[in-house]
Amino acid sequence: MDRRKFLKQSSLASSLFMVPSFVRAFEKVASNKLGYKRLVIIQLSGGNDGLNTVIPFRNDLYYKERPTLGIAKKDVIKLNDEVGLNPSLKPLKRLYDKGYLSIINNVGYPNPIRSHFRSMDIWQTATDSDAYSQSGWIGRYLDNYGKHPYSAIEVDESLSLAMMGENLNAIATQNPKALYNLSKDPYFKKIHNHHNDVHLSEHNLGYLYKSMIAAESSAKYIFETSKTVSTTKEYPNNKFGKQMKTTAQFINSNLETKVFYTSLDGFDTHVNQLKKQNKLLSIYASCVEVFVQDLKDNNTFKDTLILTFSEFGRRVKQNASVGTDHGTANNVFVIGENLKKQGLYNNMAGLSDLDDNGDLKFEIDFRTIYATVLNKWLEADDNNVLNKSYNQLDFI
Repeated sequence: MDRRKFLKQSSLASSLFMVPSFVRAFEKVASNKLGYKRLVIIQLSGGNDGLNTVIPFRNDLYYKERPTLGIAKKDVIKLNDEVGLNPSLKPLKRLYDKGYLSIINNVGYPNPIRSHFRSMDIWQTATDSDAYSQSGWIGRYLDNYGKHPYSAIEVDESLSLAMMGENLNAIATQNPKALYNLSKDPYFKKIHNHHNDVHLSEHNLGYLYKSMIAAESSAKYIFETSKTVSTTKEYPNNKFGKQMKTTAQFINSNLETKVFYTSLDGFDTHVNQLKKQNKLLSIYASCVEVFVQDLKDNNTFKDTLILTFSEFGRRVKQNASVGTDHGTANNVFVIGENLKKQGLYNNMAGLSDLDDNGDLKFEIDFRTIYATVLNKWLEADDNNVLNKSYNQLDFI
């Protein structure tokens, strides 16, 4: 494999391409030690319809605005006398009944953007809607607290903006063995023959070589550590199931990784939403249930927090194609064994008081959730990571 092709195609290169900054951070040891607690982030890409996920089945306005799209009352999995879950979320209801789920409603941010790419950037960078950043919130967490590239891993082929720091990037890999085999490419071996050359410390080419050497070391560590554990759990046979299985393998092998990032695509449901969304929610819930049980069997669930979000919700009123258009506020799921506030964290937004575009009004800034996770779970200074102080919530 020639060097140009390697750099263009490999997940190692895409993970570690911000070379000079990466090496500077890699060479400085973080002053804060990484603890044992781990965060798993699940991104529902496309804008999941939160109103058909957590359903106000006693609200007549819900059925008035969604005459064919609304979930029938008889099918709703009831959580209380007013609110219930989509029928595809039965596995999630079992976690709810065990006290492992907190549902935070009406989550968003001021001056919302309905563009997929821009709104996802806002969620991943934790910036205001009129600000732009080249670093993500997890990336900045790594800048301040990470000691290695594998302190955070995205279980995918490439890195999301959320995982890119100003100094240190995370690692992206779907398959630790494939990543390790890639790092053994002959081109890597040639680098080792020159690692003491004077020119390596004199210009950017040296940074590149040093970062690739560090990447090889990370790939070897991830592979050799994670291969010590295999699961007996049967995960659903789909891409997301494989992501969660790999994540469980990483966690159960005691890999020194603090944050794992996964995603499930397909939630942009403008047309014929019911069947498509129900299938996706079923995939999500069934995979998460197996994942939780896998961690419990290995005594690692108690030290793991799972955060599920989508870049925005959908419009309250169904469209002419029996789907929903881009909206604003949405629900966030927090799953763990150490929840301070189990069940419904707050009430759902009223459907009679919408914004000028017919969308739900947000109540909770998503960055307060990040701040809470950083401060109370990852034991990090949220102000250093988010570049601003936010109020803490009480779900953990």
